[in-house]
Amino acid sequence: MTDKTAKLVIEGRDPIELPVHSGTMGPDVVDVRSLTANGLFTYDPGFVSTASCESEITYIDGDQGVLLHRGYPIDQLANKADYLDVCYLLLYGDLPSADQKKEFQHVISHHTMVHEQMRQFFQGFRRDSHPMAIMVGVVGALSAFYHDSLDITNERHREVAAHRLISKMPTLAAMTYKYSIGQPFVYPRNDLSYGGNFLHMMFSSPAQEYQVSPTLARAMDKIFTLHADHEQNASTSTVRLAGSSGANPFACIAAGIAALWGPAHGGANEAVLTMLEEIGDESRIEEFIARAKDKDDPFRLMGFGHRVYKNYDPRAKVMKETCDEVLSELGVGNDPLLKIAMRLEKIALEDEYFIEKKLYPNVDFYSGIIFKALGIPTDMFTVLFAVGRTPGWIAHWKEMISGAYRIGRPRQLYKGHTQRDVPGK
Repeated sequence: MTDKTAKLVIEGRDPIELPVHSGTMGPDVVDVRSLTANGLFTYDPGFVSTASCESEITYIDGDQGVLLHRGYPIDQLANKADYLDVCYLLLYGDLPSADQKKEFQHVISHHTMVHEQMRQFFQGFRRDSHPMAIMVGVVGALSAFYHDSLDITNERHREVAAHRLISKMPTLAAMTYKYSIGQPFVYPRNDLSYGGNFLHMMFSSPAQEYQVSPTLARAMDKIFTLHADHEQNASTSTVRLAGSSGANPFACIAAGIAALWGPAHGGANEAVLTMLEEIGDESRIEEFIARAKDKDDPFRLMGFGHRVYKNYDPRAKVMKETCDEVLSELGVGNDPLLKIAMRLEKIALEDEYFIEKKLYPNVDFYSGIIFKALGIPTDMFTVLFAVGRTPGWIAHWKEMISGAYRIGRPRQLYKGHTQRDVPGK
C-alpha cells in the first residue's frame, strides 16, 4: 500500500510527487514510473538501487545475515526439510503436507528420464567443452522435445514444465559429466533420493555400481537446498527478463544458466579451487594472507565475504557442518588442497583483519571443498549450482508470468555523438 510520497525537486521544473511503497519486510521503495511522462528516467548501473518487480518468494537482509524462503529461515529449511520440500515451497508458497510431498516426490522421480534422442544431441559437442556450455545448449533444447508444455498462458503447461525442469536437470548434469570423460550415460533411478540419484548417475558405471552413502546423499540435498534461490540476483533477473518477452520456460532457464556461468556469479566456488591450486602448499599460506591484506596487491582470497551479506552468510554455517560431515565420511584429510582450505578457514575465523572486515568463509568456500572431496571436477561446480538454483528460477518465472507484467526494457544514459551527417564524396 502507498501511504507516503516523496517529492522530487529539479531546478527549473515543477516538483514531481512520487508514491512510496512499503513491503512486508525491507526498505521502502520509491515508485519512479511516472518520471518517463515528465521526460526523465533514473540512472542506476547494475540496478542495485532498483526494485524491478514485486515478489513473495525470497527475502534477504544482508546486514543482519537473514535469508528467508516464503518466510522460513534457510537454516531451518536445510536442517528440518529436504530439497524437494523447498522446491514445493518455492513453487507453491507453503511447505507440503505428507500427502502433497508424496505426490510431488512421485511426479519429480517419474520425470527424471530425458528423451532418448537427447543422447545424440550430446554428440555435437566436443568432449572437452566446458560443462556449462553444454548445459546452456541441452536445457534450451528441451523445448524442441517437449512441445506439450510450452503454452505459457496455460497454468497446467507451466506446472508440467516446472516439474520437468526440476526432474531433468540432475540427469542432464550427470550426462554432461559422463560425456566429458567418455563414459556411457547412467539412467536415473526412481528409488533413490534426489541427491542420491544424482550421485548415482555421476559415479556409477556398467562395470561397477556406485553405492550411495546416506551421508553424501544428504550432503548433496543440503547443497541443492542452500542454492535453491537468492532473490533478484543476476541469473534470476535474467530469467525474469527473458520470460518477460514470452519466451518458453526452457529457453528462460537456459538464459539463467548462461548468466550463472560468469565467474562473478556462479563461478565463485570454482574460483575457490583455482585459488587453492595457486597457493599450492600450506607453507605458502602466510604469503597469500599477506597479499590479501595488501590493498595494492590485486590478489583476493576467493570464498570469503559476500556482496550481499555484510554479516555471516546464513548458508555458510549449514554448509560448514555439511563439509565437516563429508570430510569425516570420506576420510580425505590428507588431500593437500583440502589442508590449505581448512587452514585458511581457521585463519579467517580467528584473524582480526578478517573479523573486522567481516570476511567470513561463505557458501562458495565450503561447497567448493565438498565438491572437491566428492571427486567432482572443478568445471562441474557451476553446473551443480545451476541444478540447485532451478526451482528458484522457475518460481520467479511462474510468479511473473501468472501476474501482471510487461516486457523488460531498461533505458540508457546516452553519451555518444549527437546527430551528424555522412560526408559526401
